[in-house]
Amino acid sequence: MRYYVQRVFQAIITFVGGLFLTYCLYRLMPGGPVQAIVARIVSRRVRQGRPVDAQEIGAQAERMTGINPEHGILEGFYNYVFNIVVYQDFGRSIGFSDPVFDVLFRAMPWSLFISGYGLLLGFTATVLVGTLMAWNEGTKTDSGLTVFVLTMNSIPYYVGAIFMLVIFGFEWGVLPTGGRFPQSAEPGFNAEFMIGVVSHGAMPILSTFILGFAAGSLGMRANTVRIMGSDYLRSAELRGLSTNRILTRYLARNAILPIYTGLVIGISAVFSSSVVTERIFQYPGVGWYMLEALELQDYPLVMGGFVFFAGLTVIAILIADLTYGLIDPRAGDAASRESF
Repeated sequence: MRYYVQRVFQAIITFVGGLFLTYCLYRLMPGGPVQAIVARIVSRRVRQGRPVDAQEIGAQAERMTGINPEHGILEGFYNYVFNIVVYQDFGRSIGFSDPVFDVLFRAMPWSLFISGYGLLLGFTATVLVGTLMAWNEGTKTDSGLTVFVLTMNSIPYYVGAIFMLVIFGFEWGVLPTGGRFPQSAEPGFNAEFMIGVVSHGAMPILSTFILGFAAGSLGMRANTVRIMGSDYLRSAELRGLSTNRILTRYLARNAILPIYTGLVIGISAVFSSSVVTERIFQYPGVGWYMLEALELQDYPLVMGGFVFFAGLTVIAILIADLTYGLIDPRAGDAASRESF
């Protein structure tokens, strides 16, 4: 129990510390978000010939950013976190004129859909291909798969995304080139909408699959080769167990722990890559809105997006810490957990 409490406490400290540092940069950047928004409002009112009321404009900027410029860093950070926790108030998006929480909440399921499925498919392929390469070490199967994995690993995910977009989208026309579902489809549990969601998400998922698959297969092969001479594998063979059972229950499960760690840590890489992937495919998820926010200098939305990405990363690593024992029995001993 002490181990779990320590890990949860460390995760909370890590998240709050990262959020505090980002908030400090958010406040101390040249000009500052509040000043930039005030300047933008003043410029718009001057162009429209409307009166410029400094107090009214300051209050409007505060509502949009969730920051009172009269407060210090610590007081402002406390108020910012308090509004997030109690009211789910991240401020108001400048570019989309909606609360930041509403913008992110609408986009979040779509980012989780393409990134989650891409990562899970990549992890499954990593385990299967890495184990198969190690089991057939030195054969043509091993050599062929090694060449294939190295080739895949050398292709950046965004190059693969552009290639798929050109071939499957524009040349062959078999998959949509943008959007989350057909405009004619009525959202809900109906065939047109569900098929449309799958077809529109196919290429973003495949590009994420490239990122999650190739990088770990060689590592899985190395881990598997390292333990192939273990006594428990020889015992399993002598007991007459089938090859499939030995591969899945004995070999893969004991070699999977480092790859599992890389999987959950790689969640941050997958979601950060979604900024580019969603832009290429014009897929309005959190990454797409983040890039739009950067272009529009939408400071509240950028800060809210950081909270989303940082929270997912910390939660994923925490889940890895707490579930090691389920993946590898050797990590289940409380006395030796720290060594893992």
